[in-house]
Amino acid sequence: MDFQPLHYIYIPSQTQNARTLLLLHGTGGDERDLLPIAQNLGKDYNILSVRGNVLENGMPRFFKRLGMGIFDEKDLEFRTHEMISFLRETSKKENFDASKIIALGYSNGANIAGASLFLEPDFLDGAILFRPMQPFKDKLPLSNQKNTPVLLTSGKNDPTVNPNDTENYIGLLKKAGFETAHFELNTSHNLTQQDIQIASEWLDKHFG
Repeated sequence: MDFQPLHYIYIPSQTQNARTLLLLHGTGGDERDLLPIAQNLGKDYNILSVRGNVLENGMPRFFKRLGMGIFDEKDLEFRTHEMISFLRETSKKENFDASKIIALGYSNGANIAGASLFLEPDFLDGAILFRPMQPFKDKLPLSNQKNTPVLLTSGKNDPTVNPNDTENYIGLLKKAGFETAHFELNTSHNLTQQDIQIASEWLDKHFG
């Protein structure tokens, strides 16, 4: 496979055997976007923040889309495997445990994190998905053997995500064996302080 490396920022924790927070930005963001959020989630995590390899009108993304809310699923599958390969290689280079990665993704970043749950369900140790959409329309997630915890937050007034689709997505994850938690917030597609607070409490509960 013709995989390309991703640009990234890595900040190691001073904590021994720390888990790694994988930060995945939204469309038009980069590897610096979510660093302030990670700094609100404690110092006990390594931080690995990456930039998507796809450009859409000059804006970085993690995979191509055919239109608003319509994913290029073939590219999404390729880019998901590309990212997982990159993470395994980078874990050796930066000396962190590839089995202890927690993804934190916003919008487009949440969607590639979600795709990894479908394609390699036991790879991530956990996932925080802010404003996600179901990554594949007809592909079902493979069975998760670890009861991996997944947090999803959505906005009640988000014009880009259909609430019924979110419920279907959650149902698929639960059926595959993921331990899901979902919060619907009184906001739109933008992130809020409430998202960060919920994520912080969820991390403490599962990984504290």
